Amino acid sequence: MLEVLTGAGLASAAGLNAYVPLLAVGLIARYTDLLPLSGAWQWLENPVVLVVVGLLLAVELVADKVPAVDSVNDVLQTFVRPTSGGITFGAGASAVTVTDGLGAAAEADGGSWWPVAAGVLIALALHAVKALARPVLNVATGGVGAPVVSTAEDAASTVLALLAILVPLIVLAVLPLSAVFALWVWRARRRRRRRRAVERDAAA
Repeated sequence: MLEVLTGAGLASAAGLNAYVPLLAVGLIARYTDLLPLSGAWQWLENPVVLVVVGLLLAVELVADKVPAVDSVNDVLQTFVRPTSGGITFGAGASAVTVTDGLGAAAEADGGSWWPVAAGVLIALALHAVKALARPVLNVATGGVGAPVVSTAEDAASTVLALLAILVPLIVLAVLPLSAVFALWVWRARRRRRRRRAVERDAAA
């Protein structure tokens, strides 16, 4: 159970920012005993990987705070965030299994496909919500809200990644809140489309 919550939390964090949970998993696994990665995922601790992920995170932090550029970045991240979600779900799930004293099962999990597939789907869903919400928020705030919202998303990704590793049970409360936010975004887009349709009809 805990391994699923850890994986789901990390994948959700990846849906908001692909590089935050990757960096969190790599750093915590490398410098503490809190997240002992199984053999299939130990490459995340590699210093070269950590440096590359850190540099990509720096680029992401800037690009996601510029109106219009953030939408282009979201298109590119359509492939990156789900990939990160799959990786972090697989790594997190296998690591928690190790700490539970089931080392053999963890090694087997490292080669299993279902944690990766689950992580991809979770991250893709959160990414879709983020990518759909950002244009609505940019229009509503004239672009001024982009850096504020982006900073909030980065903070949420960081907190969620850390909670998923340190206190995975908290994820049970976070995921329903994400579902509520997704519903709000969907309704906001529907209202926006209806308003545009009314304006087109009035202009005609």
